Amino acid sequence: MSSEPSRATVAPAQHWRSYGPLDLHPILLHAMEAFNEHGYHGTSVRDIATRVGVTVPALYYHYENKQALLTTLLETSMKDVLDRCRAAAAEAGDDPLSRFRGMVESIVLYMANRKGMAFLDTEIRSLEPENRARYVALRDYLQHMLLDTVRAGIREGAFTTPIPADAVRAILIMCQGVANWYRADGPLTAEEVAERHVLLSLGTVGYAGPRAED
Repeated sequence: MSSEPSRATVAPAQHWRSYGPLDLHPILLHAMEAFNEHGYHGTSVRDIATRVGVTVPALYYHYENKQALLTTLLETSMKDVLDRCRAAAAEAGDDPLSRFRGMVESIVLYMANRKGMAFLDTEIRSLEPENRARYVALRDYLQHMLLDTVRAGIREGAFTTPIPADAVRAILIMCQGVANWYRADGPLTAEEVAERHVLLSLGTVGYAGPRAED
């Protein structure tokens, strides 16, 4: 299992279900918007500087290059997900079923409420090898957290999937997809989307216990 990542660059969430305005340096905020609109390779440092209203040298004073902007955004995003997922698991206690529900809910709520940050995961291909390895380690840690919980649920008879690692990968892909399609002005709230994904995820791990009626 991966060693626990550092959380030094991310302020802990007051509560894992709570979301206020996105608190980013203006350069990072405009870089995020530009990357989402035009892609990493379709965005220049000058484009970002123009959005922020600063000169290119002023931008370089804060961030070494465009790669540093993308790396900072991706790592900040993943560390926030991890913080919230850990908080949800801690709140749930030792019961694997409760922990699983809370962890999946926390991930989906993040994807819906921070979709601009979460959508940047598609730019992992643009990371340089060292930065990519560091980011993948964070993603792997999240996967191991969820997998450990599913395996604990299997041992206690709550889950029946014979392929827990595959189930967890499928769940995380499904949850990540929320950032691609969710709209705040759509027919479902973030909480409703999270509730539905918890039910879908329970089916994926073979939970056969009582559920809320449709």
